[in-house]
Amino acid sequence: MSERNTVLRSMHDLGLAAWFGGSLMGAVGLNGAARDEGDTEATTARIASSGWAKWSPLAAAAITTHLVGSSGLLAANAARVVTQQGVAASTIAKTALTGAALAATAYSGILGKKIELASSTDPEDAEKAAKHPIDTDRAQHHLACMQWAVPALTGALIVLNALHGEQQRPLEQAHGMWQRARSLAPHMSMPSMPNWPMAH
Repeated sequence: MSERNTVLRSMHDLGLAAWFGGSLMGAVGLNGAARDEGDTEATTARIASSGWAKWSPLAAAAITTHLVGSSGLLAANAARVVTQQGVAASTIAKTALTGAALAATAYSGILGKKIELASSTDPEDAEKAAKHPIDTDRAQHHLACMQWAVPALTGALIVLNALHGEQQRPLEQAHGMWQRARSLAPHMSMPSMPNWPMAH
């Protein structure tokens, strides 16, 4: 592409970086500190819940920023998705990973809120928790898994983003578009592709 999409790229990359970094720091640092400082399971859960609750608004802003940037870049690169071999596949993989990361993040939030209510000393929260009782041990196990799944999935998105960057090299675009054209016309007599030097 000849035109620049600096704002969209910045939104895409900064949002994803905050999503990945915040979730990893929470899983390692916040949860670890809560375990070190909590005298009981209830205290540990309260400390961790408090920290995650403070991070949640920023996480939501980061995810929204990333999604806006990602959607804008997809629209700007729509022609390449159709005409360049390999771009559609990596775009589908990235979309699937984004959906999985969103689902894991949302599920973590739901579990975290339930555990927060169950461990709260506030009579109002205790009343709400009593109306929807949960198996706290099972919920905490699921939450721990989800809180590690989010940085794993967003980390994979960063790797795919690097692949997308490589696919935008001029020689990669020329080679991919040539391969795409050949795949769409397998029975047509087409001249062989020049021996393109590999991009490094």
